[in-house]
Amino acid sequence: MDRRLAAYAVCIEDGHVLLALAVGPEGDRTWTLPGGGVEHAEDPFDTVIREVAEETGLKAVVESLLGVDSRVIPANERRRPGAPELQNVGVFYRVRVTGGTLRPEPNGDTAESVWTPLSEVARLRRSSLVDIGIALAQNLPPTGHVAPVPIGGLVQH
Repeated sequence: MDRRLAAYAVCIEDGHVLLALAVGPEGDRTWTLPGGGVEHAEDPFDTVIREVAEETGLKAVVESLLGVDSRVIPANERRRPGAPELQNVGVFYRVRVTGGTLRPEPNGDTAESVWTPLSEVARLRRSSLVDIGIALAQNLPPTGHVAPVPIGGLVQH
């Protein structure tokens, strides 16, 4: 089994959430939260700030820890053929934008970033991370944990 530790930014302002359009190796396009893998010896707190800057061009500060999500992605649902199952451990932070200008990620996998009305999120082909992050931000569960998000249809891994 592969394991991945990642940090994700949940930025909600005036009824809009900041989303990033990830483009996969085969051209598939999925909306997700800004964020990504924690590098060797990096603190997830620092990761989320770095990833927001890299993927969106925006400067952000962490306001709070929202929670942690752990899910196992079966091998047959991985984007990489032949890869083993993956345990993704995501650390979700509420962030606030302090500056910068939205732009695509230079030489990266993020084609664009946009402020999306919360009312439109359900109509997007999106990563389950989006639903998890929004649920954490809206419900603030004392445990920092939300129920698993069903995968399928417009919701992807």
